[in-house]
Amino acid sequence: MTKLNELADNAGAHKKRMRVGRGPGSGKGKTAGRGVKGQTSRTGHGMNAFEGGQMPLHMRMPKRGFNNPDALVFAEVNIWRIVKAVEAGKLDAKKPIDAAALKAAGVIRRERDGVKLLGQGELSLKLDITAYSATAGALKIIEAAGGKVTLTKKVDVAVEG
Repeated sequence: MTKLNELADNAGAHKKRMRVGRGPGSGKGKTAGRGVKGQTSRTGHGMNAFEGGQMPLHMRMPKRGFNNPDALVFAEVNIWRIVKAVEAGKLDAKKPIDAAALKAAGVIRRERDGVKLLGQGELSLKLDITAYSATAGALKIIEAAGGKVTLTKKVDVAVEG
């Protein structure tokens, strides 16, 4: 049985770090193994995508698609999620349901640019929901159950003149 004062790592388990730039006796003094002059001898050199003057791979690849910086991002909610929250007692079906109520109930994490209702699920409750937009299927399901949906989406109307 080994004693606490005899515990040691296996041979070769730890290799000492090379201390560069610490004099000629260390074997890695003066230029610290970086050679002489040039970009790579300096600190912070940016050589990540450099391919010796050849066009780098990331620039040779074709561009695809488009990211619209003005695109709206919605918190999408299916009807079954709202029904589940009402059944769990997190939402009150008699009160109007809006983004703040959905967030407080834990149905959505954040409001983003608005709430969009999606039409998956069954509904037997009469709900009064305020949302930015809703799919045609979601509107049909909610109105068939006797509920009401108020949409806050701004509709651009072209003025003739």
